Amino acid sequence: MIEQLLTFFVVFLVVVEPVSVIPIFIALTEGASEAERRRMARKGVLIAAGILVLFSLVGGPFLRLMSISINSFRIFGGVLLFLIALEMVFARTSGTRTSSPEEEEGRKRTDISVFPLAFPFIAGPGAMATILLSFGPAAGNPLLYGGLMLCVAIVLLITLAILYLASPIMRIMGVTGANVLNRLFGVVLGALSVQFVIDGLRGSFASLG
Repeated sequence: MIEQLLTFFVVFLVVVEPVSVIPIFIALTEGASEAERRRMARKGVLIAAGILVLFSLVGGPFLRLMSISINSFRIFGGVLLFLIALEMVFARTSGTRTSSPEEEEGRKRTDISVFPLAFPFIAGPGAMATILLSFGPAAGNPLLYGGLMLCVAIVLLITLAILYLASPIMRIMGVTGANVLNRLFGVVLGALSVQFVIDGLRGSFASLG
């Protein structure tokens, strides 16, 4: 179980990509005071937490209602995470998290905490897929479920801390430093996403046998 929790923590942290949010967060909150930035960061993380908790509770039952097996979603989730990993490795703007029109709309908003900060930057499709892949099989194990929830809480607290310190971190790292770190995380995520696909295929073929 410890290995499961550790794997989930690493994958979820990499998918949320709190470091990559820093340049966008600073750009979208240009002109706002530090206190206002931190208020938006708190609100955004809280809303993202609500979205992710809701998805962890209803995601599994929804899949069962739609007659979609967890192995099928594991394969799709692995492919989705692999696409995110490719974008991270090549330091491209992630189309799997938000589009250019959405970013442009975010720049026009005074308060970005709900959109695009909470969704899709923090609680984006990749984060939701990761939640569903891990929380679905843990439905009958309260201890594992609680451990996964704790991992989500820790990642969101890390995200909040990074957003709180966005300005000094950006001054130290710069855009190049953030891209280098994201590339390293992208390689790790790519390997883990391939493993998700392999596990999904293995489970699908085993069920056919």
